[in-house]
Amino acid sequence: MISVRTGTGRILIGKQLLPQTGKRCRALGLFGQCVIVSDTNIAPEYADVLKQSLTSAEFRSMVITIPAGEKSKTLEQAGAICDRMITAGLDRQSFVIGLGGGMIGDISGFVAAIYHRGIPHVQIPTTLLAMVDSSIGGKTGVNAADGKNLIGAVHHPSLVIDDVDVLKTLPGREFNQGFAEIIKHGIIADREMFEILAQQPKLRANESASSKLALLIKRNIKIKSAIVARDERDRTGERAILNFGHTVGHAIERAGNYRKFLHGEAVSLGIVAACAISIKKAGLPPNQRDAIVDLLRRFDLPTQLPPNFPREKIFAALPYDKKIESGHIRFIVTPRIGTAHITNDVTLDDIREAVDEL
Repeated sequence: MISVRTGTGRILIGKQLLPQTGKRCRALGLFGQCVIVSDTNIAPEYADVLKQSLTSAEFRSMVITIPAGEKSKTLEQAGAICDRMITAGLDRQSFVIGLGGGMIGDISGFVAAIYHRGIPHVQIPTTLLAMVDSSIGGKTGVNAADGKNLIGAVHHPSLVIDDVDVLKTLPGREFNQGFAEIIKHGIIADREMFEILAQQPKLRANESASSKLALLIKRNIKIKSAIVARDERDRTGERAILNFGHTVGHAIERAGNYRKFLHGEAVSLGIVAACAISIKKAGLPPNQRDAIVDLLRRFDLPTQLPPNFPREKIFAALPYDKKIESGHIRFIVTPRIGTAHITNDVTLDDIREAVDEL
């Protein structure tokens, strides 16, 4: 097992960690009742194991299962979860466990942030993408009608449990989308990791790769945690570099009604667009752009939009992006693999041109 301490909590990475959740929560000093928030895909697989672990550690728990998919990440759904917690008698001494991918982590963390003005949150990511990205940094939230994550709070999990065994049951497409965020981390902050990924055999979610996956997850946690620590509230612009590829990526997600592309797949397309803009605005060498596209393709991530995709809906979604302030676009560009920075020099025309090339 690998243990990573961040400035805001503890992250455990390894095998057979899910059955240890109860004793890990007890060791953390948590007590009282807890609620497990999960979805219709994950709860049937893992909720019983988690409940047994909590019962053995003398926790009382209940499971709230919501429909799988981004459409469940709404203020109404968060309110419904809170109502059920109130009815069940959960109080300020209770805590929330999010068991699932990024959507579950976002909404369970948001519920923990607002219930009784804030109770502890334990996150158990079940996707590679959530392990290396959304479970780190404390951003929680739900979607509004006009955009992703426009309603939310910063509420760091007290404990994150990354059990690599759960990745073995992930469909290939779900597993691969995590590499969009891993490749992004390499582009913005870790050229060595980018080059290792490009040179070594493609990682898969199987027993023989468990130790390598655990080390890769740890490396990505450290990259993101270090960036978050410098700008926790996303005020100075340092944390904003984590949004590389996300301005266009989020717009593509919304244009596809959150059904056409998984989050990591949309981010992959956003990364390609950001590279095109980086060539124009930051001097990214074209051969490095090609290396980025090649690595995305290696993990079966999309690098071109389907011909019939509703592109105009992408531009309709852009004004609602959180990175647009006072009419100015805070766009993240990379001058070379391993570093990135924020610029206000990117126009909607630049984005339109990049999307046209997808």
